[in-house]
Amino acid sequence: MPRDHLQSAERSASAAAADRSRPDAGRPAADGAEAPFLELLARGAAAEAYEQPVLLARAEGRPAERIAALERAKLLALRVRSEIEGRRRTEAELSALFETAHDLAGLRDLDAVLRAIVQRARSLLGTDVAYLSLNDPERGDTYMRVTEGSVAARFQQLRLGMGEGLGGLVAQTARPYVTDDYFRDDRFQHTHSIDSGVRDEGLVAILGVPLTLGDHVIGVLFAADRRSRVFEREQIALLGSFAALAAAAIDTANLLAETREALSGLEWANEIIQDRSAVIERASDVHDRLAELVLRGGGVHDVAAAVSQVLDGTVEFTEAPAAPAQALESSRAEGHAVRHGDDWIAAVAAGDELLGALVLRGHPGLDPVDQRTLERAAMVTSLLLLARRSAAEAEQRVRGELLDDLLDARDRDPRLLRDRATRLRADLDATHAVLAARLEGGAVDADQEADARRRLWAAASHLAATRHGLAAARDGGTVLLLPLTPGDTATGLARRTARELGTAVHEPVTVGASAPVGRLLARPDTVASAYAEARRCLDTLRLLGRAGDGSAAEDFGFLGLLLAGERDIAGFVDRTIGGVVAYDERRGTELLRTLDAYFACGMSPARTKDELHVHVNTVAQRLDRVGRLLGDDWQSPERALEIQLALRLHRLSGVTQPPPGQH
Repeated sequence: MPRDHLQSAERSASAAAADRSRPDAGRPAADGAEAPFLELLARGAAAEAYEQPVLLARAEGRPAERIAALERAKLLALRVRSEIEGRRRTEAELSALFETAHDLAGLRDLDAVLRAIVQRARSLLGTDVAYLSLNDPERGDTYMRVTEGSVAARFQQLRLGMGEGLGGLVAQTARPYVTDDYFRDDRFQHTHSIDSGVRDEGLVAILGVPLTLGDHVIGVLFAADRRSRVFEREQIALLGSFAALAAAAIDTANLLAETREALSGLEWANEIIQDRSAVIERASDVHDRLAELVLRGGGVHDVAAAVSQVLDGTVEFTEAPAAPAQALESSRAEGHAVRHGDDWIAAVAAGDELLGALVLRGHPGLDPVDQRTLERAAMVTSLLLLARRSAAEAEQRVRGELLDDLLDARDRDPRLLRDRATRLRADLDATHAVLAARLEGGAVDADQEADARRRLWAAASHLAATRHGLAAARDGGTVLLLPLTPGDTATGLARRTARELGTAVHEPVTVGASAPVGRLLARPDTVASAYAEARRCLDTLRLLGRAGDGSAAEDFGFLGLLLAGERDIAGFVDRTIGGVVAYDERRGTELLRTLDAYFACGMSPARTKDELHVHVNTVAQRLDRVGRLLGDDWQSPERALEIQLALRLHRLSGVTQPPPGQH
């Protein structure tokens, strides 16, 4: 992203912060409170520096109102700083991925493009070393073409015989290979010269992917670490995509070399070369457009639209199941766009994984360079999909880890938990509901069940990210922590979540929700207790035959106690008459004793006053207080039954009533 775009983003973020801090935005004005923090933002100060204005004000004995205003301004400034940093990181990731595509569009120096590919592969995979080797057909061996991060001269000058070392295994099989401990791996042929070079460099874990043109392996792209490391499948696929870009660069360079040779040897080829030049200019134009689109935050359909304009046709991105299967597989295997009737199909792939296809409609006659333009657009599309998938999965993992820590928060620092939540735009001080979700589709085998659980977790993570909540896989299902909006209920949230998750995974999903909980960090077991309540609600739904539905624990009352596996007696009593119990404890009154007598006397105030030996007005006053504590509907048949059960359970729990006469 250009610097002026970043500065514009910073100004926009600062302006948004200023708007949110206006008095009419719901906060009192703070005369001059924002000024020191705006100066810190302007000079890009570290996060720790934002505490200084508050500490200075306290040291100077400023009024509490001034210090509170500084605290609000500090939090707002830190949010603005976090947003700016996030945009900078996004700019760096997109630039690293798509500058390579831009380099290919204006390819002039093959070595420069290959160096850029190796450098960006090393940066994105976070390895100590990255290098690229090419086959030498004349000498019958392989040599190092580009290295990045290497410090050993012997390693940089290595020449490998065909079939030797890990690279030889990759070249022979045309498949990626990875080893987490090179010297202990006996799958490939070790030689003294190769092992010495690797030992000089200090390499331990090595990943190699082939550079292929058609069916031929022309070299290998490596990423290596000086410590033991397990490369993930996404990282292998990403390195494979860079290898495809490197092969495309070599192929393009060879094409340009052939063109120059034809120009020097054949005068009559001038017209053909002129036509070819126009096509190459179109290719350069499309890659410039692609780079610009991606840096502006465009999607795969924007890429297809840009290629459509340059190729003067209709280009569409389709999911893999919707594309012609045979043509798609041929394109993936050959690494080129293939003709299918009057259309052209270019596979969008990451390694062996098919992500979709770019389809050029109604264009049977296609220039080879235009064909390569379509192919490179497919490569850019695959990089875009991989980058966004990696970013989404990383955020999902971070959100899941935070929720796991909240569920097991006994040994966690609440301040650190709150800071982590703030970075994820989650407010742990807001009112939330904890939801337990589980699939109801019958899986045929363990693999299908595991895949279904992964899909549920992915859908729940996406839902949590869009609602500023958290999600994690747990106990064979998924747990979500979602904020409640004003006017919303835990029941409504549970039902919506069940519908949305079921639609996303194409299977029924049952969701149980806890009662609303606030101040999640007030007690270490707050989230864990709410999760236990949500699971009991989930079990109750399934026992009642309501699989695929959503509900909250408070909907079932004492029925939830009867049906749940682990009966939360204390929780039921607290939800039902907790307000009355707390009032008696604070005031020394006899509301509980009055309630017992009232129900025992058939809900007759006259008989109740005789039982308690008080005036009937006293009974009426006490019952009026009960109504204000429990709600106007406390004498309805359903509520009255639950209150009587809660009173009985409260007595059975061993809690004694306060002696008469203390109110």
